[in-house]
Amino acid sequence: MNQIYQDKRFYQIAEGILRNHEFQRRRTFLHHQDSVYDHSLRVAYVAYRMASFLEKHISISVEDVVIGGLLHDFYLEPWRDQKYKTKNIFKLHGFTHAKIACLNSYQIFPQYMNKKVDNIIRRHMFPLNIIPPRYLEGWLVTIADKLVSLEVFRHPTELPRYIGLQPDKIVAYPRKAFIRAKKFVSTMY
Repeated sequence: MNQIYQDKRFYQIAEGILRNHEFQRRRTFLHHQDSVYDHSLRVAYVAYRMASFLEKHISISVEDVVIGGLLHDFYLEPWRDQKYKTKNIFKLHGFTHAKIACLNSYQIFPQYMNKKVDNIIRRHMFPLNIIPPRYLEGWLVTIADKLVSLEVFRHPTELPRYIGLQPDKIVAYPRKAFIRAKKFVSTMY
């Protein structure tokens, strides 16, 4: 992490967001094996490094990459603590948080928002959200998010939480499916 803070260009772009009280609260939100703050910082920095390399060859907004990377998971409450009351898988965190993060970013950081940053945040969950990023900047953040998120495979027991399932419900899902299948089969005879 020290390397991130010592990169003057990165820190100059990110400083306004990193110092914000609401963004600082993300240090207390668990995300994978660390905090939302740390995860977002890593994603922004990995995407920034890719964008910095590419900018020597093509036109790309490094600033939008950093801002989009920092704000891609900017939801207001820790998602791991939420009790989902829906049976609709498309309403789980993985499918909904990009839109929520974008709306929150407009509320807290309107000065940083533009069409590219909006697209970066809304589309970073591709292919889970089926519409891909429109801009190269969005692809970089999406790829960086996937790379940083691969750390979850170091702790396989966290995989159910990673996709939005509550640990106490994991056993219940197959059991419920078995009971439903048994009822269905029993009506056939």
